[in-house]
Amino acid sequence: MGVVARDRGPSGVGPPFLARLVGVETRYQAKYALWGYLFLLPWLIGLIAFIIGPIIVSLYLSFTQYDVISPPQWIGLENYRNALFTDDLFWPSILRTLEYSIVVVPLGLLGSLLLAALLNRQSKGIGIFRTAFFLPSLTPTVALALLWVWLFDPNYGLINNVLDSFGIPGPGWFASPVWAMPAVILTSLWAGWGGSTMLIFLAGLQGVDRSLLEAADIDGAGRLTKFWHVTLPMITPTIFFNFILGIIAAMQIFTVAYIATEGGPRYATWFLALHIFNQAFKYFQMGYGSALAWLFVVVLLGFTVIQLRLSGGWVYYGGESK
Repeated sequence: MGVVARDRGPSGVGPPFLARLVGVETRYQAKYALWGYLFLLPWLIGLIAFIIGPIIVSLYLSFTQYDVISPPQWIGLENYRNALFTDDLFWPSILRTLEYSIVVVPLGLLGSLLLAALLNRQSKGIGIFRTAFFLPSLTPTVALALLWVWLFDPNYGLINNVLDSFGIPGPGWFASPVWAMPAVILTSLWAGWGGSTMLIFLAGLQGVDRSLLEAADIDGAGRLTKFWHVTLPMITPTIFFNFILGIIAAMQIFTVAYIATEGGPRYATWFLALHIFNQAFKYFQMGYGSALAWLFVVVLLGFTVIQLRLSGGWVYYGGESK
């Protein structure tokens, strides 16, 4: 027993040279880990300074009265009580945001899926068509809004001029309380149909098992039948993913409404994000704006949870067993 004890090194893992070898490996691992943390440090600082930090500060400010100039004054739940019970624009802004989302999300998903289905073929020059449909989504949102403001101009816009040439009186579009919302919806759809949603659908379509489609061909299924009974069930995870992203993006509608209408006319396009912006950065009610933002977070989380709960009945994952 004494011999065995003398043969073991200070680490208790065998002869002394093994202990020294393990120590060398540990030092190298620590060195590599240190370099890894050093390379990670800029991202970590940015995450804390520009994401986590502002989130914590906004949560604190939501319980205060803060006008940027004076120090914050703690008022508890007063901002939330004001938003839910006394703000005349809070609930209407949520309803307008929901109205916009209910129209844009289904039409956006349907249009993007149809475009992806049309582009999901290996024909000559298909890359040119994919690029052409994707390019409008690269247009900056401000430039896109300004372009459509000109197109929808009631007096000099191209769209109304074309309608006038057919004897059809053009509507007021962004200048009309009735047509402002449809104009914002059309602008968003034009930019969104060929964007990232279409690319995700295209990737999902290309991932469908070809053997299933070939089996459907052998059974005599037509093109529409194959798409409805084979392709569509296989891409339900992709549809669900795009649906969640579409809801989140639609609920955050801001730039087009801000540039084109500034929430008007007569609050016809006064969305929730625009309401938050005006309270925080136009009226400098930063505490109240923070409370509105956190209520917005609760609304988005609620919709996401509902979607996740309802997804089990129609979303099919290939690896799961029923």
